[in-house]
Amino acid sequence: MVKEENVRYIRLQFTDLLGVIKNVEVPVSQLDKALDNKLMFDGSSIEGFVRIEESDMYLYPDLDTWLIFPWETEHGKVARLICDIYMPDGTPFEGDPRGILKKVLAEANAMGFTAMNVGPEPEFFLLKLDEHGNPTMEVNDKGGYFDLAPLDLGENCRREIVLTLESMGFEIEASHHEVAIGQHEIDFKYSDAVTAADNIMTFKLVVKTIARKYGLHATFMPKPIFGINGSGMHCHQSLFKGKENAFYDENDELGLSKTAKHYLAGILAHARGFAAITNPTVNSYKRLVPGYEAPCYVAWSAKNRSPLVRIPASRGLSTRIEVRNPDPACNPYLALAVMLKAGLDGIKNELPLQDAVNRNIYVMNEAEREKAGIHSLPASLKEAVEELLADDVMRSALGEHALTHFVEAKLIEWDMFRTAVHEWERDQYLTTY
Repeated sequence: MVKEENVRYIRLQFTDLLGVIKNVEVPVSQLDKALDNKLMFDGSSIEGFVRIEESDMYLYPDLDTWLIFPWETEHGKVARLICDIYMPDGTPFEGDPRGILKKVLAEANAMGFTAMNVGPEPEFFLLKLDEHGNPTMEVNDKGGYFDLAPLDLGENCRREIVLTLESMGFEIEASHHEVAIGQHEIDFKYSDAVTAADNIMTFKLVVKTIARKYGLHATFMPKPIFGINGSGMHCHQSLFKGKENAFYDENDELGLSKTAKHYLAGILAHARGFAAITNPTVNSYKRLVPGYEAPCYVAWSAKNRSPLVRIPASRGLSTRIEVRNPDPACNPYLALAVMLKAGLDGIKNELPLQDAVNRNIYVMNEAEREKAGIHSLPASLKEAVEELLADDVMRSALGEHALTHFVEAKLIEWDMFRTAVHEWERDQYLTTY
């Protein structure tokens, strides 16, 4: 394939702890070495990996992720392989996010589940660039939910993103303008958890690359603009046993099996604990506020969209739950790992499922929410990190290495935010005091 397609460079990709794509690009002459797992890199320079004195790490390419990028350079084509990270002694690196997800999937496997299927719905904003090529806060359209051109000026860019993804093997299910001005969503077909996380990382890369071609900046920041909806990444998920959906029971009133109900109970029980992973930035918590369609309450419903978890109407093989709080700034490998771990804990311990909430939670007052046993998600990154540290199940999903480095990075981020003086404070206090 390399010869046939004139591939000249191979990108060996992996993801750091904070969900940023990293890659080592090698000329095609190094392909044999890469395929023999002989390529090393310096782990000490990657966020959340290792200290300088233990820095040598090996890239083990996953051949199922082979993909040739559809844009050609003057020197030929570029292909990529997504890699797992291994230590020099041949053991998997315990801080590798892809490896962490595989570990939780192995636990699901041991419980008799052959696959976790995930359908992600990542949203993003398209912003104009200034004359220096830097992003501005000016959106590129005034479109609303499902609008068409001329209101949706992002349509051509979005269409090219979809065509590019399809040429790379993605099966795109829907592509539309989202609720907020300048906001877009492209949904692709569900796949097994590792492939879904790989696809999210590839998707982000393609979206940013094509947007730049149109003189735009694509951002997956959860809440770039105050007063309008933020960007989420709802995750539809189900467990399978062979060809059977373990979440479906035709005899149940809602069509949900006991497994599905326990899984859902586990998600609700650990939602506060996994929020720091699914919503990992200071900015994430500006999205999780009432009034903008983002969930901020830990509840579920088969009908309305204000709770954390919704049960879409499809049944049979399509029976699934939709967890609505994750945002596209998360590391998808870690986010899927902690949600799966939460669900498995619910199944293992047969956690009872609280009643569905079919009222609009946003219009309930605090006393009503308390009576219904509805808790809120954390209100800040600091609170979310504290909840993560207090949740033993979530801690064990990440492992000590990833947990320590993640928390350390997030507390630094919180402290930088806490000590910075913001425009709002100057507007509020400068002339008053």
